[in-house]
Amino acid sequence: MKNSPGKSSCENCSSKFNNIFRNLSPEEYEMLALDKNCDPYKRGSIVYHEGNRISGSYCVQNGIIKIYKTGIDGKEQIITFAQKGDIIGFRSVLSNELACTTAKVIEDANLCFIPATTLVHLFKNNAEFSLDLMQLACKELGESNAYITDIAQKTVRERLAEVLIHLRDNFGLDNDQFLQISLTREELANIVGTATESVIRLLSEFKSDGMLELHGRRIKILDSKGLKKTANLF
Repeated sequence: MKNSPGKSSCENCSSKFNNIFRNLSPEEYEMLALDKNCDPYKRGSIVYHEGNRISGSYCVQNGIIKIYKTGIDGKEQIITFAQKGDIIGFRSVLSNELACTTAKVIEDANLCFIPATTLVHLFKNNAEFSLDLMQLACKELGESNAYITDIAQKTVRERLAEVLIHLRDNFGLDNDQFLQISLTREELANIVGTATESVIRLLSEFKSDGMLELHGRRIKILDSKGLKKTANLF
């Protein structure tokens, strides 16, 4: 659950140069610091629910958030993950629409809540910030289009291999060369868009083919070229 609200300096934030607020003026940083609240969120906490109206957006100081939609049958479809320096919920704020996704913490996180009025003020008054935010929205749209194409044209085996490569590229590896992000088999299935049983079977096949090493949720990629070839990324 969320703990007591707090403040932190945006200008000195360690994720400043990785996120959307890197081009703010000193005065805008001061305004942002005064308007926002920063709180710790535990694993399993829901940041906002699909279908609810949200009154602001969130900047991720650290931790990992999964963003997903819920199907008619209650099954999750994971859209993306947010990590340090990312901003979530901004499209619903700018479009003045209900949240189109749910955001859930999968690794303990610290999030800064930015009121909608503050975000809209920055969008209207800082051209570089507006351009950065529009470019981010276009990037997310491009990723969604690529995902739709993959669903239509690639097999489940190809999609799983591609997801593993993307997870490595986006989250990196720990000191033992395992993926930095730890996901359940069900969560992997919810990214790929298939049944959990299919992901379990395919991971076992990838392991047998010498492309992966598996230790519970932990996954080590042993053969990146083989996975890329399987995913048709060449």
